[in-house]
Amino acid sequence: MRVIQKFFVASLFMWAIPIAILYAFNHNMLPGASNLSPYSMTLVSGFLAVISVNVVIAFYIYLAMREPAADKHEPDPKFLAEAKASINQSTGNAQKPSQPLKKEQ
Repeated sequence: MRVIQKFFVASLFMWAIPIAILYAFNHNMLPGASNLSPYSMTLVSGFLAVISVNVVIAFYIYLAMREPAADKHEPDPKFLAEAKASINQSTGNAQKPSQPLKKEQ
């Protein structure tokens, strides 16, 4: 359940942070942003928005790598027994001398 929660939080941040950055630049909420030309403001705000998404993705990957490994999967004993019997049966047939095939005419 924690994995899904982390995913939704990361997804929320991937949407909210870039929109907040763009909004702040377009409404002159950041100091010094009003001194930039409209072209420069668009470039800087877009660049920072893209960088913020990459930072969120990197943080999400970091959290995923720190996640404890799940319990080792143990195969079903019945399946293993049937598979071993099948292998032994097929190797047993291969060890028998081959009989000549009769040609049908």
